Amino acid sequence: MNHKLSSGAAPARRRRLSTAIKRSLRELRMQLALLNLRVGARLDLKDTDLDCLDLIASHGPLSPSALARRAGLHPATTTGILDRLERGGWVARERDPADRRAVVVRALHQRAGEMMRLYAPMNAAMDQICASYGEPELELLADFLQRAATAGQSATEDLVST
Repeated sequence: MNHKLSSGAAPARRRRLSTAIKRSLRELRMQLALLNLRVGARLDLKDTDLDCLDLIASHGPLSPSALARRAGLHPATTTGILDRLERGGWVARERDPADRRAVVVRALHQRAGEMMRLYAPMNAAMDQICASYGEPELELLADFLQRAATAGQSATEDLVST
């Protein structure tokens, strides 16, 4: 009789853990959004400016249209964002070496230190958290987060195509 009870408890516990993970991911998303909002305010960048700057720094140089696609923004909106980022010294528009008629946007590094100082407390906290885990656990966490990011990307793409 105990065996049936314990085997029935396992799926319920698994559901509770899955729910707790999803709830924690939502809370993390909210806290990171608030952090980005505060960082953006200190740097005079809007949320979408900061997102686009991150995309350019991570995947650039990018054409403005490629940036618009990646960010899910209208090209005219992207132009305004790039204008602000360029005026602020965050990005530069340059001729594409592969096609001299096209333009690419690349991140400038002059102001990177300014941004890194604002994120330093969070980065230090993350380093402390990671230090409390062993290598196998970190590998598991890295795999989970990468798979969760891929799932988010797929869900976003599904919404775009419908």
